Amino acid sequence: MQSWYLLYCKRGQLLRAKEHLERQEVNCLTPMITLEKMVRGKRTAVIEPLFPNYLFVEFDPESIHTTTVHSTRGVSHFVRFGVQPATVPETVIHELMHYQIENITDPETPYPGDSVVITEGAFKGLEAIFAEPDGEARSMLLLNLLNKQVQQSIRNTDFRKV
Repeated sequence: MQSWYLLYCKRGQLLRAKEHLERQEVNCLTPMITLEKMVRGKRTAVIEPLFPNYLFVEFDPESIHTTTVHSTRGVSHFVRFGVQPATVPETVIHELMHYQIENITDPETPYPGDSVVITEGAFKGLEAIFAEPDGEARSMLLLNLLNKQVQQSIRNTDFRKV
């Protein structure tokens, strides 16, 4: 009987495991999201798995044995409750297939008004307030110097969100 199961994949091997399982005619589901985050100092949109390292698979254990799925390249193990691999309800899979997630940002990405700490340069160790992006690789920060707010452009790699 066809059922959905949950696999845990080796780090960085999710897409490889999915490819090899699909070759074995196993249905696979990896919900993906578009996430806005800082990559090498630039604010970019990145497509990532909603559940990193987890892969939902549908197969019939009578026709494809669980050891065949378990020994596929990139797969670490089944998520289990006791001895048996845990089955995922069909309603959960249906919701994951049709649910669209939009406008998600990485919690480490600063937005106007957020407190940041400068990690490099002449102002190292000072707290500032993120004002706005200044191009692709720099941002405007508000620094409190001698009880006066000063706006300074700093590289995105030289500060982090508090």
